[in-house]
Amino acid sequence: MPDPDSGNAATQGLSYYPWWLDNLAADATLEGAAMNGTARGADAVRAIVVKARELYEFQDFGFTGDFGDDGFLEIYDASVQGEPLKVVVTVVRNAAGQAQDLAVLHRPRSALLRFSRLMHEKFAGTPLAGHFLADEAV
Repeated sequence: MPDPDSGNAATQGLSYYPWWLDNLAADATLEGAAMNGTARGADAVRAIVVKARELYEFQDFGFTGDFGDDGFLEIYDASVQGEPLKVVVTVVRNAAGQAQDLAVLHRPRSALLRFSRLMHEKFAGTPLAGHFLADEAV
């Protein structure tokens, strides 16, 4: 079920909780510009999203809402270690209404690279670390 404040830009800040985070399909996938490969499975997707949100100093939503027959969109500004980010999240629901396929775009590139390295640090020693940049090499 979509967020009742869908489309309301007043739904802002770190208090925003995406409806789809607790409604992930067992075989959900997550891809992102800051990631290598695709994260698969509800547990992996949830872990990555939760850690990513911990890195954000704020989230200022411009839009959250449905698009098309089975899509949901979030557009927001954030920052990580003082560096501004623009973020677009797309969520595609399956026939049961669960979040099936997620894609996340962070920009600009410099902030995306910082975010990816920080995510690698958060997941160091786990299989999820491989989805993120390990060092300064590009």
